[in-house]
Amino acid sequence: MQENKCSWMTTELEERYHHTEWCIPKHDDKVLFEFLVLEMMQAGLSWAIILNKRDGMREAFSNFDIEKISKYEQSHKDILLENKNIIRNRLKINALVSNAQKFIEIQKEYGTFDKYIWGFIDNKPINNSWNKTEDMPATSDISDAISIDLKKRGFKFVGSTICYSYMQAIGMVNDHLVGCEHYSCNK
Repeated sequence: MQENKCSWMTTELEERYHHTEWCIPKHDDKVLFEFLVLEMMQAGLSWAIILNKRDGMREAFSNFDIEKISKYEQSHKDILLENKNIIRNRLKINALVSNAQKFIEIQKEYGTFDKYIWGFIDNKPINNSWNKTEDMPATSDISDAISIDLKKRGFKFVGSTICYSYMQAIGMVNDHLVGCEHYSCNK
């Protein structure tokens, strides 16, 4: 039996995200970094929490400016840990800074992070054909490979499940259900 729409949305914010951002290809490095941060911050939490704190994170994290974040010192991290508008987890805040530094290293190596990350799929989005939410995987061989490579480069909070969610968020995979009105938008 085919579902008529993606059923993971439980809030208006999630529905707006689903309709306007989820599974839509993104190639701007700043946006790619923002989504990497959001997915990293989500570890162990719901996506609704992340979306509710997104504006607070945008403000607290220098509008996701990679260069600025890469230079955050301990005093700045301590201030962030007091900010109730973001995810206040010491390990994630430390990972935010070190991941920004590693992100910049990839930019230097590849020219852009976009070339690096989209290179895992030869720059062609994967269009899946799921009929039910339960059919959708939490990981894939590609998310496994991305996770392994990012970890090897020193990134934190980049397990395969987070990497698969990241692939969905930046449109590397189109996981809208076949019956969803947005399924063919990215084809």
